[in-house]
Amino acid sequence: MASTTLSISSLTPLSYPTPSPSYPTPSLSFSNPTNLPSLSHRTTFLRPIAAVSAPEKIENLGAEISALTLEEAKTLVDYLQEKLGVSAASFAAAPVAIAPGAAADAAPVVEEKTEFDVLIEEVPSNARIAVIKAVRALTSLPLKEAKDLIEGLPKKFREGVSKEEAEEAKKQLQEAGAKIAIV
Repeated sequence: MASTTLSISSLTPLSYPTPSPSYPTPSLSFSNPTNLPSLSHRTTFLRPIAAVSAPEKIENLGAEISALTLEEAKTLVDYLQEKLGVSAASFAAAPVAIAPGAAADAAPVVEEKTEFDVLIEEVPSNARIAVIKAVRALTSLPLKEAKDLIEGLPKKFREGVSKEEAEEAKKQLQEAGAKIAIV
């Protein structure tokens, strides 16, 4: 096997291609800062355009409030509620303002109750067996649970049922001898 020695003088330096005239060289040299173009605009802080303009006093107050901790904010809310005699709940359900002409035309809206509870108020001792049978027929509860239901009255028998279901249950339980209320 022949050994070859390599010397540094035998290496030729690498040559890079020279730029061709079809590719112009940049005229700016970033290594020389005096060659940079002058900027005619300065950067300044611009406030965002607000949807509502507020007086300086309000802006300062808002800035102070937004800097509060949660505990300080809660204390502020409690103080304002006490001082002004209002509660936060009163603002949650604030009515929407109606135009004066529309207020006369609008009829008062009354929400109709759609869910009812059937309450067993009292069961006379002579009607206990009949009421237990009626409870079992309406709910398909086992005997022990139906008996426990009519003890320690008043108790809710049915919750969140329609008016028709509540009336039907009331009718059957009253026929059995129980005193019933629909709430």
